[in-house]
Amino acid sequence: MEIVWKKIKMMFSDKILRSRILFILGALIVFRLLSAIPIPGVDILKLQTFINNNQFLGVLNIFSGGGLSTLSIIMLGVGPYITGSIIMQLLTMMSPRLKAMYQEDGEIGRKKFNQISRLITVPLALVQGLALLSFLGKQGILGDLSIFGMITNISVVVAGSMFIMWIGELMSEFGIGNGVSIIIFAGIVASIPTALSQFLFTFDVANLPTYILFLIIGALIVAGVVMVSEAERPVPVTYAKQIRGEHVSGGTQTYLPIRVNQAGVIPIIFALSILLFPQMIGSLLATSTNAFWVSISNGLMWFVNNTWIYSITYFILVFLFTYFYTAVTFDPEQISTNLQKNGAFIPGIRPGASTKEYLSKILNRTTMMGAVFLGVIAVLPLVMKSITGITSFSIGGTSLLIVVSVVLDLIKKTDAQLSMREY
Repeated sequence: MEIVWKKIKMMFSDKILRSRILFILGALIVFRLLSAIPIPGVDILKLQTFINNNQFLGVLNIFSGGGLSTLSIIMLGVGPYITGSIIMQLLTMMSPRLKAMYQEDGEIGRKKFNQISRLITVPLALVQGLALLSFLGKQGILGDLSIFGMITNISVVVAGSMFIMWIGELMSEFGIGNGVSIIIFAGIVASIPTALSQFLFTFDVANLPTYILFLIIGALIVAGVVMVSEAERPVPVTYAKQIRGEHVSGGTQTYLPIRVNQAGVIPIIFALSILLFPQMIGSLLATSTNAFWVSISNGLMWFVNNTWIYSITYFILVFLFTYFYTAVTFDPEQISTNLQKNGAFIPGIRPGASTKEYLSKILNRTTMMGAVFLGVIAVLPLVMKSITGITSFSIGGTSLLIVVSVVLDLIKKTDAQLSMREY
């Protein structure tokens, strides 16, 4: 406990670190204030009732940081930016030029890559905003808007989404941790009081054993997330001894850490972003008078409402995105090349192609464990909901995973900053 208080004291005594923490807090305050400003013509009572009865909008509300619950000017949140990032990551796997820009061109290449992601975000925000506002308008939540009113609202929500994207990037640059993840984290934390109040109003003593079971599962999830997030496979690395005159360098031994969950919480976010589309399209087409579009809507909504098929799809997406994102962020060929350039090698493994194959083999095994774990955690609440019938925890597992992962990341990066200050 003494060590914790010492760390906290160091955090606020260091000017640079204190300014980073205060910047994060200030950005979150601005974010929460904007989420409370609604667009014109909103029927709040109808909106609250509709969101409470619609799981899709409940999930979307988390990604918007709670902004959807009031149809605020930032109701889209970071959703379009996340979707744009997914598209760019997919294109990276298909285009050698984009891959070289992202991995080999250094800071300049990363800036160009991020700039393209921002440009893609604009049309995505436009499409998502139009679909969502049209759908909510047909539910009587927005009232009768004129064409000018609709254009105004779409312009406002697109601008709000771009502003939140900008705030997220500023938080990453001038704060601590990933700004987008922190915004999603803030949305989840902000929804906790509402979720607790709903739970208390629907509390049934007869379901007490089930509630205790959920509590135990939640504790196990937290322990599992911490364990898997911290787990790594160390690969021994030896630097060749170099003699230049009387100066001797190298000959040291270290290790290359390969994390079990190399992708972190990103696969969960990516999978949820993809699964939001059929729900959004199905809900939008449900109001159509055309029999063909209505049949498509019924098919999409059947997929969404079928817990088992939805859960299997969710698991597969999380599993695939884990491998996909790991392949983007950890390139065995590049690692092998860098080791060879620096005069380092893995004992018993030849430099070059053999090192690449060895690292790929280890990476595939560790990623398999991480992908299965993330997939199980993601679908567990849905399965438990189907078995028990309790809806209060329908998105609890995913939310808990994101919260724990973001908190762990913030602790690590804060500790790294403190370690640098000590030297």
